[in-house]
Amino acid sequence: MQVRVLFFGVLKDLLSSSGEAVMLPEAATVAHLLERLRNGASHPVWSALAVAVNQEYAPASTVLNEGDEVALLPPVSGGVDGAAREPVVALVRERIDRDALVAALKQPADGAVVVFDGIVRDNTRGRKTLYLDYEAYEEMALAEMRKLAREAQERFAIDRVGVMHRLGRLEIGESSIVIVVTSAHRGAAFDACRWLIDTLKRTVPVWKKEHFADGAVWTDGEPFPAELQPGSSA
Repeated sequence: MQVRVLFFGVLKDLLSSSGEAVMLPEAATVAHLLERLRNGASHPVWSALAVAVNQEYAPASTVLNEGDEVALLPPVSGGVDGAAREPVVALVRERIDRDALVAALKQPADGAVVVFDGIVRDNTRGRKTLYLDYEAYEEMALAEMRKLAREAQERFAIDRVGVMHRLGRLEIGESSIVIVVTSAHRGAAFDACRWLIDTLKRTVPVWKKEHFADGAVWTDGEPFPAELQPGSSA
């Protein structure tokens, strides 16, 4: 069987990848997958991982199934002297577990956690919405999301950032994007979260098609900033 594995933080450097498909025997567990990926490596992160299967925390004994998405989460308290933590960024095709993302990022030193949860509504400009489809230029979208998350950590007095965006078909009431920002103080967290969603909507290559009772259209997005447009003289 095949599972999709996502790597975050230091694991991306250790494995030279942000994710890959892994073939496993039937009835393989999380422990089997970790042993396969570790391949004898002795880095301390391997003894301190959390694992999420289909966006829910899972113990080593969890049996994996064909098509599962497995995320390997290194400790989010890494770094020293309050240094900014590596952002958690992902594009997913299953429901976003907002509470799990908050739990993965929140630390005792945080005085504020601000969450933006973008939700599919049932209407647009008077037309009844049935569902949405999202697509992305995935590698570029992930790179841009990581860049924006790190820039937010530089611009604002915040600690950790998580950005997860859904792709594929979304039903009414489901989350299309969840952004989590943690900080010692609420002001910086609010400012960073607002800046992230506003900037992401203008620069990250993700597109939305709205399906209505009377047809479907690709949603008109905000224009790219002038400096990103090849025909601009800016």
